[in-house]
Amino acid sequence: MHLSLIAALALTAAPPARDEGPLVRALWLVQRYGTAVAVDPANDQRVKGVLFKALGKDGELTFPELEGFMEPEAFKQLAGNDDRLSPDEIRKAVEIAAPESRGQLLPKVREHADSLTTSFDMIDEPHRLAGKTLADWIATNYQPGKPLDVIVVCTGNSRRSILGSTLGNIAAAYYGMPEIRFHSGGTAPTAFNARTVNTLKAIGVEVEPTGKEAARSEGEPQTANPVYRVRWGTSMEATEFSKRYDDPANPQKGFAALMVCGEADAACPFVKGAALRVSMPYLDPKIFDGGAYEGAKYAERRDDIGRLMLAVMMQARRALSRR
Repeated sequence: MHLSLIAALALTAAPPARDEGPLVRALWLVQRYGTAVAVDPANDQRVKGVLFKALGKDGELTFPELEGFMEPEAFKQLAGNDDRLSPDEIRKAVEIAAPESRGQLLPKVREHADSLTTSFDMIDEPHRLAGKTLADWIATNYQPGKPLDVIVVCTGNSRRSILGSTLGNIAAAYYGMPEIRFHSGGTAPTAFNARTVNTLKAIGVEVEPTGKEAARSEGEPQTANPVYRVRWGTSMEATEFSKRYDDPANPQKGFAALMVCGEADAACPFVKGAALRVSMPYLDPKIFDGGAYEGAKYAERRDDIGRLMLAVMMQARRALSRR
């Protein structure tokens, strides 16, 4: 074969399959089949430490090593008669547990979500407690196939709320509950910020302008308010633009309202139509606009919100599986 042809084939060959490693696979196993203690982000670092020690050199797991983190019945069902989980059994259990909607996420989005599930120990206590409140509400109200709505609220509906709605939708699909739909809104809307667009695109989310423009803010009449199509998976997309939380494009009753900025939290003590109101404020990445760390800080905020949304869905799914 001609050398130039060989080189061309090498360049176009499919990349090797990603190997997450035995620790990550064991972590995913516990996140799926573990006890309430195991899926609490407060214990995430301890779980990883126990798994690292338990896996040892052979990569196998036994129940005594995981006691308190897995129910005996669940371990027995996965391990079979030898009461040991081999590396291959762990891999297969994780693969079987992956919901169909996870496979429908865009590849780069899926990879980013995978990565965030390994860092639940980075969720601070106030957000962890707020997330547990949301997870409990979802577990109580979720019905397969029936929409369950969440509105993420910040002041301008330009940064944190849109990051929250998009990462919330990704998390819902990742854990097999795409009926849970996240929306965004503000108390003083402006426009979907270009920096928010960029930080979502960086993890594989498709954000494209539709060519339409929504109504402009009374406070910023000179600021254009373009309408975007946001897509994170196969048949998984939303129309996003800056709007009030009670805009007709959003659900009007029975939703959970997540207040992700202190200003909106204070300005909106009562959210009309909300069945649940949860305060979970984050620092606005806007304060870094124009500086050397702008991109890094938007990514940091995206991932802070993203890992919380994934932890919420993980806990909700576990509660639902034990009904």
